[in-house]
Amino acid sequence: MQGRASPDVPGIAAATVFAIASQIIGAAFLYLILRVDGGWQVVGLLALLGLGFYLLERLPWIADYALASFARVPLVAMITAAVIVLAFPFFVGSNTYILHLLIVAELYAVLALALNFQLGSANIPNFATGASYGIGAYVSALLAINFGVSFWLTLPVAALAATLFGFIIGIPSMRTRDTYLALVTIAFGVVVQQLLNNFSWTGGPNGLVGIPAPSLFGHSFADPLVIFGWKLPSQANFYYLSAALVVVAIVTAHRLHGSRIGLAWNALRADEIAAKAQGINVAWFKVLAFAVDAFLAAFAGTIYAFYVSYISPDNFTFLVSVTIMTMVIVGGMDNIFGVIVGAFLLTILPEKLRAFADYRLLFFGVVIIGFLMIRPQGLFPQRMRRYGGEP
Repeated sequence: MQGRASPDVPGIAAATVFAIASQIIGAAFLYLILRVDGGWQVVGLLALLGLGFYLLERLPWIADYALASFARVPLVAMITAAVIVLAFPFFVGSNTYILHLLIVAELYAVLALALNFQLGSANIPNFATGASYGIGAYVSALLAINFGVSFWLTLPVAALAATLFGFIIGIPSMRTRDTYLALVTIAFGVVVQQLLNNFSWTGGPNGLVGIPAPSLFGHSFADPLVIFGWKLPSQANFYYLSAALVVVAIVTAHRLHGSRIGLAWNALRADEIAAKAQGINVAWFKVLAFAVDAFLAAFAGTIYAFYVSYISPDNFTFLVSVTIMTMVIVGGMDNIFGVIVGAFLLTILPEKLRAFADYRLLFFGVVIIGFLMIRPQGLFPQRMRRYGGEP
C-alpha cells in the first residue's frame, strides 16, 4: 500500500502548515510582549498565555498533535525557526532595549539548558550555576584586559577553567545527596562570589571595566551591523552570537539526551540505587553532569562579559542560580523546549512588570505560582522516552 498517515499522525501538508503557523504565532506573541509598555497590557497577554496552557492541560491531544507535526516535517520546522531568529532584529529595528532583553534571555536559556542536565536529567540540585557563569566571565575578561587575548580564544579557555571548577565541586559533592548536596553547591557559589569580591586582581567589589568588544573578520561588535543595506544597532552582533550559542546548547542537549550518558542520567533520576545495581558508575556520571553544566555556563558568561564590557561580583550572586533553577522548573524539567520558554518568560517578565513599581515582584511571584497551578509539572513537562516507531 502507498504510505498513508494514520489518523493519529498528521499528513505532510497539515504538519507543514501547523509547524510554520505555530512558530509564527509564537514569534508574534514574543514580539508583542516585548513591544508593549503598559503593565495591564502585559497582564492581558499573560492571561492569554495562561489560557493557552490551560487548554494544553485539559486537552493533551493538542500537545501530541504538535509533537507529531514537528516530527513529521523536522526540516521545515528548523528552517522556519532559523528564518524567524535571523529576521527578528529587522522587525525590532533600532530598539536597543528589546535587543538587550533578547540577548539576556538567550544567555539565560543557555544557562537553563546547562542546569537542565543536572536538575532535569539526573535530578541533581545545583545552586552553583551562577558561580560557573561568573568564573567564565571573569577568566575571559582578565585574559582580554591583562593579556590582550582575543575573545575567540578566551571562550575555550574560560570554558575549560569553569569545567575544572565543576570537577572540583562535583567530586567532593559525591559524598552527599539531596538536601545536603544542594547545601554544598550553595556554599560553593557563595565562596566563589566572596573570592571575586575580595581579591584585588579581580577588581574587588568594583569589578572589571573596559572589556574590549570582540571582532570578526575586521568587524568590531561595537559597531552597527549592516546587512543588505539595513543598519542594525551594535547589539545585533551579540544577538546573533548568543543565538548561535543557544543552537549549540540545543544540539548538545539533544545529542546527550539520546546518548548513553543521557540514559544514565535518567537512570540516576529514577532510582540511584537501582542504577548502581545495573553497573552504572553513579559518581562519574554525577561529576560529568557538573562539568557539562559548568562548561556551557562559562560560554554564556564569556559572551555576557564582552557584551556589557563591565562585570562585578554582584552580577553572579546566589540569586542568579535560584533564578536559573526557577526557569528550569517553570519551563519543564528535562524538556529542552520548555526550559528555553521558561528562560525567556522569566527574563522578560520582571522588566515588563516594572510598570507596577513596588508591586512588581508581587505580580511576578503571582504569575509564576499561577503557571505552576495550571501546569504543575512545568509549562512543557518531560515526556516518556520512545524507542522506535512513530513519535
